[in-house]
Amino acid sequence: MQTLTVTTWSLEQTSPQDLRPARAPGAESALRVARAEVASPEFSRFLYTAVGVDVRWSDRLPWTRARWQQFLERPAVETWVAWERGTPAGFLELEGQAEGTVEITYFGLLPAFRGRGIGGHLLSHGTARAWDLASRWPRDRVPTRRVWLHTCSKDGPYALDNYRRRGFRIFGTRTRTESVGRMPELWPET
Repeated sequence: MQTLTVTTWSLEQTSPQDLRPARAPGAESALRVARAEVASPEFSRFLYTAVGVDVRWSDRLPWTRARWQQFLERPAVETWVAWERGTPAGFLELEGQAEGTVEITYFGLLPAFRGRGIGGHLLSHGTARAWDLASRWPRDRVPTRRVWLHTCSKDGPYALDNYRRRGFRIFGTRTRTESVGRMPELWPET
């Protein structure tokens, strides 16, 4: 079995003032970011696989439709989608946790939209939404005190730098060896 050494960085912000927003893409991009307010397992699984297949996201591949639905219907779970001219370009998923903590559980762009400045804008927007999450879930949430996430060496080559440029600080690093299994193909071989 082939193995891969993977480094995982845990990052955080502890104040809304930590956020350093990216410059919005130019007007020619017609980019908008909107919350997916209807819990749709099919749409969320599409985003997860379309963004993550080439960077080896696999932990949610075994999830059933019911498990997706259950996760998406939890209070303080939100999916924010970047759209360019009616096409989904990427997404950011928030999960409100105990004591004013919000995790950015997933964030990424579809391959065709990478390298165009969209990621910094989407991360800025999504992080701001993590800081004001309690305003949308007033019965379930205390004000956000901490926003955190993790990224790893399997993610895109600019992921860690993007998080740090947005004001996230590393609070933990872990290196481990993983077995490399065969990932499902997004597209059949030709």
